[in-house]
Amino acid sequence: MRSIWRGSISFGLVNIPVRLYSASHSRELSFKLLHKKDLSEIRYARICKAEGKEIPWEEIVKGYEYQPGDYVILADEDFEKANLKKTKSIEILDFTKENEIDPMYYDTPYYLEPEKGAAKAYNLLRESLIKSKKVAIGKFVFKNHEHLGVIMPHDDILVLNQLRYESELVKPTDLHIPKAEDLSKKEIDMALKLIDQLTKPFKPEDYYDTYTKEIKEIIEKKAKGIKTKTKKGEAPKPSKVHDIMSLLKDSLQKHKKKSRIA
Repeated sequence: MRSIWRGSISFGLVNIPVRLYSASHSRELSFKLLHKKDLSEIRYARICKAEGKEIPWEEIVKGYEYQPGDYVILADEDFEKANLKKTKSIEILDFTKENEIDPMYYDTPYYLEPEKGAAKAYNLLRESLIKSKKVAIGKFVFKNHEHLGVIMPHDDILVLNQLRYESELVKPTDLHIPKAEDLSKKEIDMALKLIDQLTKPFKPEDYYDTYTKEIKEIIEKKAKGIKTKTKKGEAPKPSKVHDIMSLLKDSLQKHKKKSRIA
């Protein structure tokens, strides 16, 4: 693993030097864009609008348009000059209970590893969070933006979860969401029975990407010149209102049979 950021966790007057590592990665299946005519690869080019030619990375700078046609150029050191402390630290602002954070705010997880000599302070923060049953809310600057984050223990390691700001969430004001009406007690009781039957402890290893596996099978067949056809299922159709009870009953029976076979 390669660290993507180095700095400190500011815990009151205590500074804990840490390294930041990605705790997730993208899916393994990736595709290239090709020209349909000859299957030549399509590449993205950095074209200068004025000169109409491609520009190498070393000649590209970051500019902010503060008024139409006028730009201020910013270099990496300019971002640090704005606030050196912020660019080098995760400043803990508050502590709260984890269940008070709406899952909608969670964005990206990162691992935090203590630098050499910071193990004791790192352990102190981790154990304090465990015993207090709290998580730490803080701010940090990463990739030229200030982010909100929550630090929490995960087994023996501290994890930083980047959070979305309130302003980044889109309000569902234009969506037509039905009210909880026109539901009978029998329908709700039947749905609760189905939920009870399908309830079990969450084990992440039980869930994996089967669709990617099926796509790979199609790729292998097409590479060998074998024709492919629709493999499984059909597009789901909306359930009719008067069929809901019978569908719930059938679902219960189907799960009971499945459980007996298992």
